Amino acid sequence: MLTRRLFALGGAGVARSAHADGTGRGRAVEPSGLSYAQAFLVEAPRRVLFISGQVPVAGDDAPPEGFEAQCRLAWANVARRLAAADMTLTNLVKVGIFLSSRDDRAVNSAIRHEILGGHSPAITIVIVEIFDGAWLLEIDAIACA
Repeated sequence: MLTRRLFALGGAGVARSAHADGTGRGRAVEPSGLSYAQAFLVEAPRRVLFISGQVPVAGDDAPPEGFEAQCRLAWANVARRLAAADMTLTNLVKVGIFLSSRDDRAVNSAIRHEILGGHSPAITIVIVEIFDGAWLLEIDAIACA
């Protein structure tokens, strides 16, 4: 019986340094200082949560106007899914952010850094055409506890 599992989730690159995130859930590998890391190492997780793409809609299914409001709502939806599984943003180990426009990269980065603070999961950002043309982004994630 396998009693210990090791998950290495994250971006390209060879790990040269590591930074403990203080949560005991894992550690960022090659953190950027801007709320993302080249990789995030999780050793022996008890629970793994896969979060489907969270879009910028609430109960009324209408996205708010503007990228900043949509970005904050999508992150709030990620936080809701985490809370439903008794987790928080510090449980995030991998985040995928899908933007509909390159023009939103700087605002996206600033909001992500504000929301995640010193937590640095592995991040992938891709410019795509999103399922609903009114949505300016979508966020999916993996969390471990």
